[in-house]
Formats: sequence, structure tokens, C-alpha cells
Amino acid sequence: MKLDAVVAGVGMTHFGRYLDTGLKALGGEAVTTALADAGLSQGDIEAAWVGNAAAGVVTGQECIRGEVVLRGIGMGKLPVINVENACASGSTALNQAAAMVTAGLYDIVLALGVEKLYHLDKTKTFGAFSGAVDVESLAEIMAALAKNAEEGGAKEASSGAGTKRSMFMDIYAAGARSHMERYGTTVEQFARVSAKNSVHGSLNPRAQFREVLTPDEVLSSPMIAEPLTRPMCSPIGDGAAAVVLMSERKAKELGIIDPVRVVSSVLRSGWDRGHDEPGAATLCSNEAYDEASVGPEDLDVVECHDASAPAEIFAYEDLGLCARGEGGRLIDEGYTALGGRTPVNTSGGLLRKGHPVGATGLAQIVELTEQLQGRSGERQVDGARVALAHNGGGAIGTDVAALCVTILKK
Repeated sequence: MKLDAVVAGVGMTHFGRYLDTGLKALGGEAVTTALADAGLSQGDIEAAWVGNAAAGVVTGQECIRGEVVLRGIGMGKLPVINVENACASGSTALNQAAAMVTAGLYDIVLALGVEKLYHLDKTKTFGAFSGAVDVESLAEIMAALAKNAEEGGAKEASSGAGTKRSMFMDIYAAGARSHMERYGTTVEQFARVSAKNSVHGSLNPRAQFREVLTPDEVLSSPMIAEPLTRPMCSPIGDGAAAVVLMSERKAKELGIIDPVRVVSSVLRSGWDRGHDEPGAATLCSNEAYDEASVGPEDLDVVECHDASAPAEIFAYEDLGLCARGEGGRLIDEGYTALGGRTPVNTSGGLLRKGHPVGATGLAQIVELTEQLQGRSGERQVDGARVALAHNGGGAIGTDVAALCVTILKK
């Protein structure tokens, strides 16, 4: 939808492993930081949208997740809307919050994403991901993944999905093998995505992993599901990210300096499409470009949903940064690295920044807002004025379950 909401403040935690820190503490830190960034107090917030995907499975907190987190820092009375939409939970929270501001129903609102995925019992975490498909068809999905792996000679990927790792790594691995067969994409190109994002992540003090990796080091790492080695798979993580939005009228009244505007946010679900039919990501991005009056050539910086290294290459093509099948060429040419034509995942992406599912979409907005305001330090993209966030999650049939594309302008 075409939007007109101003980002007044942003905040996020360091993403990582917090076995002894709860949702309330993580969420509270992100909210407090965002309010301070906006120069506002808790009482200025009129409504809140809180994204979380897996607390019910991992921590047992159901039904009132957002209310619990916000009351943990003394925020009550305001309407709280809980948003659960797989890995797109955070971006969906922003989408809905910005829509309400654009509609004139509120002047100042909060969008928060918070997640805890680390647990001593790893089956709880893997169980959360296994619930992001049609569970009535789970047995058939697992059998199809195993058959696909076996036929493709992928020994590691033929077993262990959902018990040794997130089943989504097997879904991405299957997509990667198909892309390689169809377009000639190479495993070395996937490795270069991970290596590039490791360089970006090394410059981000809030990233979960900051070690710089070479492509050879990525390739020599333990195999997870062919052709994906460990650094080609996003890690689980704990963390939170928050964004304070306000109306343009209120931003002028309060004298917000260097405003960043949410000009479009398009949320779609997938559908039963043909094999060669463009999917939800292409549909969302094309609609967002139209609403924002920009094209892929106008993007200065992008945060995309690189839950795996191949997923970033798929995103290049879905977002129109290159033609179908040419994503590998972009990574070879340095097009998406810092200093390239359109840097992608300057934060380190999900691969290095981490992927606390419900917080991921809003963490992308934090990164892009800071980029547009020139606050990103060593990873700053010079002169950035237009930014795009691509965030999706879940899988049904041949497409993503939920996909959101958001465009910001300085």
C-alpha cells in the first residue's frame, strides 16, 4: 500500500544467544533505545504492533506476547496488536502500524519485533520452524524433500530435516540445486554471498557473527544440506528491534530532523502458481516500485531475506536487480558489495547479523533508516536516499507463505 509515515526513531539489541535473558528484557531494550532516538517518552506512544513468531513454542508465552513485553517496561493502557506472520512478523507489524498512521487514526505508534529461539532443547526451536508450513501435509513435504535430495545425490540433505536443523535449510537447498541445474549458478557463487555478508557483518557492532570469511573458508565448512555449508545458512538468534513511526504533521510539529519516510509497504501471501510464474516477491516489489515511483535502478541500498546464501541470489532476481538466472553474475561482479552499484545486506544480513525471526523485518528497517541518515559508520553507503527491505517467511506449496517489501526514502 502507498504510505506516508515518518520514521522518528529506531533501536535494536545486539543479536545473539541469550539463554538467561527473556523476551521482556530484549524487547524493552529495543523500545527504550528507539524512544530515546526519537526524543520521545513512553506516554507519547498511542498504539503498538508487536511481531513475534515462535514464543508460543519456544518459551510457552501465548496470547498476550506484546502486552507482556511492553508491561515489562511499564507501558500500559495503549492498544497492543500482536502480529504473528512467520519470518515476516516484524515487517508485517511495521506495515500495519504505518497504514494506521497514514490513515490518520494515530499520530505516534510503535512497531516492535522480538524473538527468542535459543533453547536447551533444540527440538523446540526446530519445531517452531516446522510449524511454518502446512502441518497437515508435513509428512508429504518431508518425504518430497528427502526424495529430491536423494535424486540430486545430496547425501546430507536426504535425512535430518526438522530434527538436526531447520527444515527450511532443506527447502533452500532444493531451490539452490534447481537454480544450479537450470541457470549454471555455482556453489562458489553462493559462497561469495556468505563471504560478502561476513565482511559487512564485521563492520556491524550489533551483528551476531563478526568474523570475516573467505569463499574458500565458506566452502570448507561443515555441510548442512547440499550444497549449503554452515556459513551459507542463517543462524538462529535472540534479539529485538523497534521503530517509532509518526504522521508527517506530527513530525513537522515536533521538528523531526532528517526524516526518513515509509513510502510503500506491500504485503502478500503466496499462491498455487505455475513453475515459471513470478512469485510473491516479484509481485510485491513491482507494486512497491509503482507506489514509490522508483525502480530497481533507483535503489541505493537493500536489506533482503538471506535466510540462506542462495536466497539472496534469488532475491536479486525477484527484486529486478538483474534478469532471471543472472544473480550469480551480480555477486561475481561485486555489484551488491559495499562500494558496488547497489549494496545488499550492509548489516551482514540474516547470515551474519542473525535471524531472531520476529525481529528480523524490523532490524532491516533499523539498518536502512540509519543508512539513509548517514549513521552507519564504516559500512555507510555514500549518498543513500532510497532503500528497500525484502522480508518473507513460511512456505506453502511452491511459494513463500508471507512476503513483505517496504521502500524508504530520505
